[in-house]
Amino acid sequence: MTTTQSANSRRQFYAIVPAAGVGKRMKAACPKQYLPLLGKTLIEWTLEALISHPQIHHIILPISPQDEYFADLPIASAPWLTTVPGGKERADSVLSGLSWLKSHSADFKKEWALVHDAARPCVNPTDISALLQLTQTGHGGILASPVRDTMKRGVESSTTKTASMPSLHVDHTVDRTNLWHALTPQFFPAEALYNALAQGLSQSLNITDEASAIELQQGKVHIVEGCASNIKVTHPHDLQLAEFYLKSRGENAS
Repeated sequence: MTTTQSANSRRQFYAIVPAAGVGKRMKAACPKQYLPLLGKTLIEWTLEALISHPQIHHIILPISPQDEYFADLPIASAPWLTTVPGGKERADSVLSGLSWLKSHSADFKKEWALVHDAARPCVNPTDISALLQLTQTGHGGILASPVRDTMKRGVESSTTKTASMPSLHVDHTVDRTNLWHALTPQFFPAEALYNALAQGLSQSLNITDEASAIELQQGKVHIVEGCASNIKVTHPHDLQLAEFYLKSRGENAS
């Protein structure tokens, strides 16, 4: 290990976990981050997975001002956690987290921020370590997994949609060469990400994740291959898959 790599392995970072969403696709009575999973809530698994990494020392959690659930969780009083008001969109929430970091950091220009989905409880610590090595490049990047399936571009059918007639048909097959599924965490210099999000929002640009904000400002985004088990819980059956992955690692509620 070089001197630079050794120093980087000891460096500490902030994580931001936007959690102001309502998770409509789960069709649940509460936001999906509060659904039960192996004796805890989904968000508790995610936060604990992050803070257990030796290089993450504090987590900033943007939540909805109308959130009625988080304050009742045992983890809410953790000293390594700060909640801030979340926004309507993901980009608003991440920018809120970065604004807190900007006002509390001794040197914001030197900070890097790790942004992770609240609904990804199965992130692998080895993948996080690999992503954090990007500080040596001066540019940020994302965890991603290569597309393995045949990809199809669908278009709306001109036929009137009925219960027995699908509304989409295949337009063409997409070449999957160099196609990747974007995952999180995503990791960037905090100031660069702050500026990219602020500019993108002010211009009403389509910001789908942190990388897209950087891309829109012509910034470089590295790809670090991560485990496909780092799933995002979006639909009800995803909870069962997350439970399988956690159990396979010997994880249980403490």
